Amino acid sequence: MKILYIVNVDWFFISHRLPIALEAMKNGYEVHIACGVTDKKSYLESLGIFVHPLQLTRSGTSLVKELKVLAELWRITKSIKPEVTHTVTIKGVVYGGIVTRLLKTKVRVASISGLGYVFIDTSMKAKLLKNIIKKFYSFALGVDTRVIFQNKNDKTIFVDGNIIKPSQSLLIRGSGVDLNQFKYLPEPTSQKTVMFLARLLKDKGLIEFCKAAEIVNKTENAKFVLVGDLDPDNPNSITEDELNTYTNNSTVEHWGYSTSVESVIPKSHIMVLPSYREGLPKSLLEAAACGRAVITTDVPGCRDAIEPNLTGLLVKVKDYKELAKAIQKLLRNDDLRKQFGEAGRSLAEESFCINDVVARHLTIYRGEN
Repeated sequence: MKILYIVNVDWFFISHRLPIALEAMKNGYEVHIACGVTDKKSYLESLGIFVHPLQLTRSGTSLVKELKVLAELWRITKSIKPEVTHTVTIKGVVYGGIVTRLLKTKVRVASISGLGYVFIDTSMKAKLLKNIIKKFYSFALGVDTRVIFQNKNDKTIFVDGNIIKPSQSLLIRGSGVDLNQFKYLPEPTSQKTVMFLARLLKDKGLIEFCKAAEIVNKTENAKFVLVGDLDPDNPNSITEDELNTYTNNSTVEHWGYSTSVESVIPKSHIMVLPSYREGLPKSLLEAAACGRAVITTDVPGCRDAIEPNLTGLLVKVKDYKELAKAIQKLLRNDDLRKQFGEAGRSLAEESFCINDVVARHLTIYRGEN
């Protein structure tokens, strides 16, 4: 049995789908991935995964180049002849869905891991693109694809918008957390640290985080840190100059990208993600597993990652003043913060365990519910 994953880039596959692929291999599947490649190709191949480079760019809009990607994906899929395909990310789902539908792949699975900036942006261009993307989704997914959603809101958009039938939809809260890797650890006794762990994108709420830090720094002795990197291919990435504006005046520290976030998260006291919209943010699930209180926005995806007032606090989107107040509240209340952290670990054990997520996917690959 062959399974082909189609995703925009290899590092995203590693961070969000690799445990599922490895377990599929243990269950007798030959695993292939078609994706844009970075320096992760050799690592994936060392695991026994067949990597098929795809000239797929997340921000590309050239019609000629996109048609070439479709042709390339057609050639790859036709040569592999997979029994199962699992498409992830917007272009992965749309392009992979079109190709696998036309080639009549037996079992087709798609993961909607977020709807992208066009579903957040209110500009006329974004609204036009959103309508076009919906039509592409509808054709690509057809009536036989099992579609996995990470939050109820995204599922509702697809079902109520007649993109898919209700019977096609499944709800799995995130891509899972390895609870043995992300262990519950007591807070450090050093200076209280407020952490933002994500790509440095405006729609992740990065600007609001930095503005809130400016307010909180006037009254509290706390450290604000950014863990993540710039993403030049994303139209919502901040620039190097914008980042320097905040780091140079000591508003925040930039710790850069980390390959071992399980050792970075425990250095924090509070995890903050003031995003505008998410599928289900992995950093919040991992923070909960490590026993850290969370502050995030009351938007689809983010609110699904916590139990409000039990594992963390919700604030209004784009409201940096309310965000600052929420941060101050948790910085000043050690007992409440630790209580949230303990409840977060319990939530992770109940709802986000990687073993449960992997088992559910393998059931879907077998064509079962």
